[in-house]
Amino acid sequence: MNRTEFILATAIVLFVAFGIGWFASWLLHRLTRVTQAEMSELDQMAQALHEAEETRDQALAYLESREHDLASQLSQTEAELRAAMEGLRDARQEAEELRAYIERTNRGS
Repeated sequence: MNRTEFILATAIVLFVAFGIGWFASWLLHRLTRVTQAEMSELDQMAQALHEAEETRDQALAYLESREHDLASQLSQTEAELRAAMEGLRDARQEAEELRAYIERTNRGS
């Protein structure tokens, strides 16, 4: 193989490699191309996702405020229960004192 044949063979190999690369690039571009309809669908999906995230955020905020309200109501109810139990305890003590007083006065007469 002389020098001219070697250069010609190298040129042919390089041209074939270029052709295969160009064809692969064209085929890849053709297969992965996004159409206008697909872009419209992607935009709709993105909008729906955004709305869903906003709804989720609103639900979380409502849940947090509702939890705060319920915790406040629970602490208020517990305070009322403690006050009622103290009142009941005082009433029982007073009733016991009155019974003891009545028993003393009945024994003394």
